[in-house]
Amino acid sequence: MKPGYKKVERMTGFMRINHWVVAISMLAAVVTGLYIGHPYYQSLIADPAVDKYVMAWNRWVHLMVAIIFDVSSIVIAYLYFFSRFEKPYKKILPTGKNIKEFMAVIVNLLTFNRSKKFDSTHSDSFNTVYFLIFHAMLAWMLLTGLQLYVHGLESGHSSIGDWWPWMLHFVTDWTIAFTGGTNMDVRISHHTVMYSIITWVMFHIYYQVWRTIFWKEGDINIVFGGSKYVKEEK
Repeated sequence: MKPGYKKVERMTGFMRINHWVVAISMLAAVVTGLYIGHPYYQSLIADPAVDKYVMAWNRWVHLMVAIIFDVSSIVIAYLYFFSRFEKPYKKILPTGKNIKEFMAVIVNLLTFNRSKKFDSTHSDSFNTVYFLIFHAMLAWMLLTGLQLYVHGLESGHSSIGDWWPWMLHFVTDWTIAFTGGTNMDVRISHHTVMYSIITWVMFHIYYQVWRTIFWKEGDINIVFGGSKYVKEEK
């Protein structure tokens, strides 16, 4: 450790595991989701006996990782309010202090660290709001994805009982009217938000690297070792 710096714990072991579960699930969901929309590697499979199962396996994997993805994200949303480590919801409240910090972080980003008038020891308002947007997009992907899933159960029956498709229709049918009135509109919205999430991830990675370079506090280590380093106040 450099003299004049102190080590600050930012993520617990559970939080780091959950972070990487979300990241891996997201990657799998994107790969299989793109295939479901357009079978881009179907032609690479020469065996017709295997070929007919590729779409089925992609749909199964997509559903499984989506479930893991959503459960992990729900855990993160829970920790927003009830974590004993820190409570990020306090940073998304529109208080004068949070708004001032939010703008200060943006100015810091745009001026390449020439102006840093906020405490970077813990998660700032900008990063917390940015993650709130991420979870809002995940919630929309969950609802539209379940609507697309239940649309395939045309008989209204499932192996676990009729209550399952009924519940999915009850919870997600409103997304059809909201997106334009047809199931294709839901599909397009689901697909479009996927690209929005990919864009979100790209900036998220860029911003963590940016902070590591400009702040020189080892922010990139947070998701690996759980800690970063900040200058001690004199």
